[in-house]
Amino acid sequence: MQPLSGQESVWDYPRPPIVRPDPRRIIVEFGGAVIARTTASLKVLETSHPPVFYLPESDVEMAHLRPSSLSTWCEFKGEAAYWSVVVGDRVAEHAAWGYPRPAHGYEDLRGHIAFYPARMDNCSVDDVQAVSQEGDFYGGWITPEIVGPFKGAPGTRGW
Repeated sequence: MQPLSGQESVWDYPRPPIVRPDPRRIIVEFGGAVIARTTASLKVLETSHPPVFYLPESDVEMAHLRPSSLSTWCEFKGEAAYWSVVVGDRVAEHAAWGYPRPAHGYEDLRGHIAFYPARMDNCSVDDVQAVSQEGDFYGGWITPEIVGPFKGAPGTRGW
């Protein structure tokens, strides 16, 4: 898709991915609670992927996160640890992740947590609700400022 004025294409993002600070207001909500709120996020930009926002742990209500036994491996960032988000009797399994010991070049992600928008009630960037990237593996946040096509839908994992 051709980006319009004020938009960017995920196909212009680099591979390997880069980490950039983002000063916009990021809010994550679940079960009637604000799980995280920050103006100090890091966003990871990678070819074919919507941005993933990583929020400082200090801006996350860690009382709502429970460590999960799930872990995955990223060829660039290293081993990811996961958390489930719990508010009252609502549980979003494996809804957040981070890199406690990120690989070389991604050290800035230490102490930051990302959330799957599809597993939360609301994830917003400056009051614009993000749409979740298709599929259940990648956690990109789609906002009107970016265009795809986006990796994640069935048949795109090998792109």
